[in-house]
Amino acid sequence: MKKFFLTIAIMLLIPLQVFCTENVVPQYVSIEQTNTLGLYQAPSEIVLYKEPSETANIVHSISWIGEKIFPESVKAQDLFIVFITSKNLGLLAVTDETEDWVQVIYNNSTGAKGWIKKDDPYRFMSWIMFYNMYGKKYGLKLLKEAPAEAKDLHTSTEDKSQIVATINMPQKINVTAIRGNWALVSVFDIDRTPKTGYVRWRSDDGVKYYFPDMK
Repeated sequence: MKKFFLTIAIMLLIPLQVFCTENVVPQYVSIEQTNTLGLYQAPSEIVLYKEPSETANIVHSISWIGEKIFPESVKAQDLFIVFITSKNLGLLAVTDETEDWVQVIYNNSTGAKGWIKKDDPYRFMSWIMFYNMYGKKYGLKLLKEAPAEAKDLHTSTEDKSQIVATINMPQKINVTAIRGNWALVSVFDIDRTPKTGYVRWRSDDGVKYYFPDMK
């Protein structure tokens, strides 16, 4: 009888393990994909061309809905920069853009790229647009392994400007404005003391220290 119930329990757990896909959101500072223009909201059918022309060779074709991606060999963390199944949201890193096309990275492990024909001009967001939209909506999180200077709150968008406070263990980082590589934020730290100032959300080389706290 015990073996019967154990078998039933295993059968109930297997589907959860097969179909459960974790969200993909950057957690660590990375020097990969720094030379990117922004993000592109992926359509459900992703057709990737070698060149920005419908007569060019198709290098890959991927379809997805919710947590399911086809072909199954494609992993969410390789395809997307941001992947949130509950919102049916998948964002691809953009490396080049024309009026009608975007070049995206479709394999973050290998850096493989392809061109997607735009079906909606509002799918593409520059990094500034993305941080203005999603940073203000969700707040920011400090990425792991960010340099110590990324925690400094400045009076202006200058590295040599006065430091008014330092972020220790932030409970919430609200965004007021994005100005170039800087963000004007209000921080509620572990000591519950509100702090306001400018932080560098990315370096001049495009390395990101903060990311919208999307869930």
